[in-house]
Amino acid sequence: MDFTIRPAMVEDAEEMAIMHLQSWRESYGQLLPPEFFAKQEAALPDRINRYRESIAAGHSRMLVHGPDGDLVGIGAAGSGSDEDKPCDMELFMLYTLERIHGRGVGQALVDALIGDGPAYLWVLDDNPRAQAFYRRNGFVPDGKRQLCDPSWYSLPEHRMVRTAVGR
Repeated sequence: MDFTIRPAMVEDAEEMAIMHLQSWRESYGQLLPPEFFAKQEAALPDRINRYRESIAAGHSRMLVHGPDGDLVGIGAAGSGSDEDKPCDMELFMLYTLERIHGRGVGQALVDALIGDGPAYLWVLDDNPRAQAFYRRNGFVPDGKRQLCDPSWYSLPEHRMVRTAVGR
């Protein structure tokens, strides 16, 4: 698949928010009730504004556009905030649309966001596809577990960590 990857700009905020919500529907539709997605849809204007403010403040997001120019992937990483963070870099989010799974977009985002360095992330317990992808990238569970915020119906998640990897 031909695709381009680049940092997000303020004017990308609306497209980012819409694609992010679509990826949530595709990834978590079987885990969360329709009310969750209705609430997220209603909050889209606020999410767009938060993206604009975040990007303007210098908080980087990486975007992947497909051959037709449509947004198919989004990711973000930065200094982790866990009190017991196992390393400095946290992969905050990595989402791709289902129709492009397995075409290298997720890998391109990982490479652009964290390279081969040490990093950690949180992943839902009931997300085997994502866990397998992260394992292929050297991440392993470190035993730390928590429940998501109640707005996410307290879904269980666990932390995965990797040391620097050689490719």
